[in-house]
Amino acid sequence: MAERSLLLVLHDVAPHTWADYQPLVQAVDALGNIPMTWLVVPHFHHRAPLEAHPALCSLLEQRLARGDELALHGYFHADDGPPPSGPRDWFMRRVYTHEGEFYRLSEAAALTRLHRGLELFERYRWPVQGFVAPAWLMSAGTRQALRRLPLRYTSDMQHLYRLPDFTAVAAPGLVWSARSAWRRSVSHWVCEQRRQRWRQEPVIRLGLHPVDMRHGRSRRYWLDTLGQLLEEGRRPMTKAGWLAAQEAGASASGLSWSQSSAAPGNSVPSSGLRSSGS
Repeated sequence: MAERSLLLVLHDVAPHTWADYQPLVQAVDALGNIPMTWLVVPHFHHRAPLEAHPALCSLLEQRLARGDELALHGYFHADDGPPPSGPRDWFMRRVYTHEGEFYRLSEAAALTRLHRGLELFERYRWPVQGFVAPAWLMSAGTRQALRRLPLRYTSDMQHLYRLPDFTAVAAPGLVWSARSAWRRSVSHWVCEQRRQRWRQEPVIRLGLHPVDMRHGRSRRYWLDTLGQLLEEGRRPMTKAGWLAAQEAGASASGLSWSQSSAAPGNSVPSSGLRSSGS
């Protein structure tokens, strides 16, 4: 049987969310050497510039030294654009999420924010290969901007996309919407159904959010699921590490990346319920 992997991804990493994640990270570290991908927000909701919190910056450097990955996750992680212009726009930006920062940006505006985020990584000398848009929502302008940058991948809920050509590879992900008790109940059921259906998938992503950590049921689910996937023999990897392994495997097989991957798509993520973060 081919090696199967799991990717543990912490979304919305920022000064205001580290207290939520800290017990979870300690619990994961206690399980052994499990690399994680941290999706870092440079200036969360316009009120938490990462540079103003040297302790968290130092922690992120320590995580890199352990083998973790840091990826850019928006810049403000807040939808601060003009009011919605129609029913679909209103649904996506007021019902589906309030945090689709890159959903309506022009290429120039997206490029400006992406450059600002990458400049932060450069100042700290943090290697960065990936960008994930808040709520996984990207405008056409954002996709064009990403083609112009030295990044290796972006993603939505079901795929990773190799840049600059947006070649897609299937990488199904589990995610919760934990804002209310009924959402947590539905999320548990949906994720269990999907995990069983994906038992033989080459990779499964676990997409954790700070709000998940504030509720015992969702927090326990992630730790229990991680443990079960490890017991099933899945290898924990970072997103960048897993993509590199796929490229190496395709090369060894004499295939191009596009021949070994799924077709790219630009559809809106279909997750059932939205988490309060991304």
